[in-house]
Amino acid sequence: MPYQPSADRYNKMRYRRCGKSGIKLPEISLGLWHNFGHVDVMENFRKILHLAFDSGITHFDLANNYGPPPGSAETNFGKILKEDFTGYRDEMIISTKAGYHMWEGPYGEWGSKKYLVSSLDQSLNRMGLDYVDIFYHHRPDPDTPLEETMSALDLIVRQGKALYAGISNYNAEEADKAIAILKKLGTPCLIHQPKYSMFVRDPEEGLLDVLGRDGVGCIPFSPLAQGLLTNKYLHGIPEDSRAAKSTGFLQTDQVTPEAIEKVKKLNVLAEQRGQTLAQMAIAWLLKDERVTSVLIGASKPAQLADSLKALDNTGFSSDELNKIEDILK
Repeated sequence: MPYQPSADRYNKMRYRRCGKSGIKLPEISLGLWHNFGHVDVMENFRKILHLAFDSGITHFDLANNYGPPPGSAETNFGKILKEDFTGYRDEMIISTKAGYHMWEGPYGEWGSKKYLVSSLDQSLNRMGLDYVDIFYHHRPDPDTPLEETMSALDLIVRQGKALYAGISNYNAEEADKAIAILKKLGTPCLIHQPKYSMFVRDPEEGLLDVLGRDGVGCIPFSPLAQGLLTNKYLHGIPEDSRAAKSTGFLQTDQVTPEAIEKVKKLNVLAEQRGQTLAQMAIAWLLKDERVTSVLIGASKPAQLADSLKALDNTGFSSDELNKIEDILK
């Protein structure tokens, strides 16, 4: 039986306007950073994509280097798009990025016009697409003039290879400059993708203010702090976790007794709210109206289903917010 999306998928999701643009994004978006590479099981991630779309998730976020190996997440996503989602492209927001190392030689990473244009051409080829909806510069480049990097995004939008431009991992000052350059070029910055969670609060140091002022959307990644903000680490480091493997971005030295203590206290509060810790961590980010969508990952359909339940309770009393701040201090 070919895949048939759920007929009531749009009744299951709330959508927020992305900054001052015409685009709305689902409150939860699906990132393909992990679990969609050639090392993973296609039938599993096919089911994850089906569940996401059936649940009203319209936004799928990739990057040139997602896998492993790098590029394979885009290749696999493109295959499933062609096999299962033909006829639904216009209901999807598909994004990709370039900035990290992707191929050998001096043009295979960072922020030159050469790299960004070449990388997007490769990404479109892997996914079998004519265009992506959002193309991001994945990280600031200290050695390339910001004007060159932003003019590359402007060029790509004018070529029709992307509909919107975005930036990721830029701090407040860098984002402020990038947004101003793009505005001057006539291709406004649609969205910024920062690392943001209860444990990583950097965007609160001016970045959210910049985005709110300039009408740029915000889509935090790593909302669960690489799994630390889940019930997985309540009793130390499990053998099958990212921290145990030390292959991801969560290292064993980050899972300190102090961090575990905070996680345990947050977990109690989440239970009082009728949520898992992961659900509360996602809901906590959505309390800020400047946050357009929260970008989550999933290793299996059940994990995605669990994360989606965060939307059942996104309101926080001032008492709850104060308790959270006390714990995090």
